[in-house]
Amino acid sequence: MPEGPEIRRVATRIHKVLAGREAQKVVFTQPGVAGFGPKLSGQRVEWVSSRGKALLTRFDEGLTIYSHNQLYGRWYITRRDKPPRTNRTLRLGIYTETHSALLYSASEIEVHTPESLLQQKYLARLGPDALDDRVVWQDVLRQLQDRRFSGRSLASLYLDQSFVAGIGNYLRTEILFNARVSPFDRPKDLTRRQLGALARNTLALTRQAYATSGVTNTAGRVKRMQAKGVSRRRYRHLAFDRSKESCYHCNDTIERIEVGGRRIYLCQSCQPSLRGAAAKELL
Repeated sequence: MPEGPEIRRVATRIHKVLAGREAQKVVFTQPGVAGFGPKLSGQRVEWVSSRGKALLTRFDEGLTIYSHNQLYGRWYITRRDKPPRTNRTLRLGIYTETHSALLYSASEIEVHTPESLLQQKYLARLGPDALDDRVVWQDVLRQLQDRRFSGRSLASLYLDQSFVAGIGNYLRTEILFNARVSPFDRPKDLTRRQLGALARNTLALTRQAYATSGVTNTAGRVKRMQAKGVSRRRYRHLAFDRSKESCYHCNDTIERIEVGGRRIYLCQSCQPSLRGAAAKELL
């Protein structure tokens, strides 16, 4: 499933071709929302943005299309009347005079008024969005110290969108690794310095991933590796997908573990668990 940075990059691309332009035709293929097609056709698109892993398209008469890609959804942006070559099923098409924004295979598409959007079940439960410029690291620190979250393992917490919105599996690994904290520990186990490092890395790496199309490694290291002809897959991340390779911090070996059926990569030397044996219960 695409994470927050990937959805925000898609939203940015769609915004560039739709915002301020008339949607000459809007087509929904799902029965529950099909009736909104004629109503939205002819309206001007005000903006396209994201919230967590959801994409929002706002029209000038106040309605907003909410969509969530889930596992299989995918947006395509094409010139008008030049559909992509794909076997996917079209769910939503927004057509301007020059471009088309097409959503295939997604099953979660809704249309909302400003009032109903506030109550949308996914959006209503989201925590601070790591890609929202108004969110600062102290906001994440407060979440870490909140009783709702402070007693949970970081492995679990960093996939909970009510904690911080937009973070998924690869960002979880990268944030915990760079903050040098164990996925088995809980916020209440950490020192204030560790909590501060975790909060700062939560925003910094998520925003870096948005700016760099998912690259979370340091810019200098990426540049050196590119000069040596290293593939993007190998230079992209700090720890994620680097099982049995050397840790960039200490040269020990990166390990892959499974927690709740989801993979995490970590360096046991740089990320020792403060809970010790209790951590094994999570495996």
